[in-house]
Amino acid sequence: MSQENQPIDMPIINIYGEKVALGPHRRDLLPFYQKWINDLELTVTLAIRMVPITLDEETFWYERSSQSRDTDIAFTIYERSSMRPIGNTRLFNISHQHQTAEYGIMIGEKDCWGKGYGTEVTALMLEYGYTALSLHNIMLKAYSFNERGLRAYTRAGFREIGRRREARRLAGASFDEVYMDCLASEFKGSALSHLLPQPNV
Repeated sequence: MSQENQPIDMPIINIYGEKVALGPHRRDLLPFYQKWINDLELTVTLAIRMVPITLDEETFWYERSSQSRDTDIAFTIYERSSMRPIGNTRLFNISHQHQTAEYGIMIGEKDCWGKGYGTEVTALMLEYGYTALSLHNIMLKAYSFNERGLRAYTRAGFREIGRRREARRLAGASFDEVYMDCLASEFKGSALSHLLPQPNV
């Protein structure tokens, strides 16, 4: 679906996949963002403190992230079949000098878990980083108990490169912090191939 043919109430979309689409963050979606970040079942897999987040705090995060586009680029994730917002994803700690970044994702709507959305979002973000931003190395950090996430990252193209052992404490137990990365030379995607100029023959 082209931008020109979208209904007037459709969100702005930057990247289309088969199951998901990615568009800019929106102020009117702050209640969704706040709801997701307050769900401890979601945030247990993130490198943040599991504390209540007020709407004022979420608004401050939104304003701050909107001003740091050189080093932090975030998208809202939409389910294509319904075009409802279902999560967030971002590239952060972007270094254009070294062509590196880190990757993060949160699928906030639990009925969207287990449908392959996370894998597709991850592949789209890798392709975006390599194609639109000319990055070369994208890495992520995940916890060893996040088996669903690790499977999605692996399917999308990430590979484990090391572990920080027992670096995550939870309910009296210790878990490894898993480091994964992917190089542009190791990844092939087609969602953004139409953006690439054709080589001279």
